[in-house]
Amino acid sequence: MIKILRYTEYLYVAVALFSIYRIYTDWNMDRQNAYLFVFFAIVSIGMFFFRRNYRKKFERRNRDNQN
Repeated sequence: MIKILRYTEYLYVAVALFSIYRIYTDWNMDRQNAYLFVFFAIVSIGMFFFRRNYRKKFERRNRDNQN
């Protein structure tokens, strides 16, 4: 279960990187579309840190319960 949570964290990083790439390529041609990808990048980065914090709390709780 913990390994799956770790992989989903990095899926958000991949989405953020793809969004940043699309922002870079679309900025001068289609500004409206670029703003959409700015939103995706910000949300993806936020979700990465949220999921990471949640996973670490979950691991701490499991470790404390085993002792």
